[in-house]
Amino acid sequence: MRVGIGHDTHRLVAGRPLILAGVRIEHPLGLFGHSDADVVMHAVADALLGASGLGDIGEHYPDTDPQWEGLDGSVLLKDVISRVAREGWRPLNCDVIIHAQQPKLSSFKLEMRTNLANLMGLAAQDVNIKAKTGESVGPIGRAEAISCEAVVLLKAAVPA
Repeated sequence: MRVGIGHDTHRLVAGRPLILAGVRIEHPLGLFGHSDADVVMHAVADALLGASGLGDIGEHYPDTDPQWEGLDGSVLLKDVISRVAREGWRPLNCDVIIHAQQPKLSSFKLEMRTNLANLMGLAAQDVNIKAKTGESVGPIGRAEAISCEAVVLLKAAVPA
């Protein structure tokens, strides 16, 4: 078994959609980035890559490469899961913390959990989503950014 930890932060700007764990959330601000800036998908992908010893998303999907511009976080996560599987690993569970002052995320957590579980080939109870505010402190608390941490547990895949 192996454990991986992932993190991502993006700043909030006007004129961009807000997408978290593949869920489009109506909000006047969205996350700025080269890709869709889905901090949840990126943090989970980084956790998977780290647990399997494959580096991080910046190595595989650099923001200096135009082919990754606008990349959907779901597509990125599917590709990472394939890379991890080729190394002989499969996810057992995933725990996520989203740090966002605004918007409130409680009504979106079930859909986020379902999206991640489906992409990772897990049961919904094997994925957990927590949402925290910044308590009005720092860039998260001032609603200038959203960040995410993710932890995944991998198990050696049984050969078919």
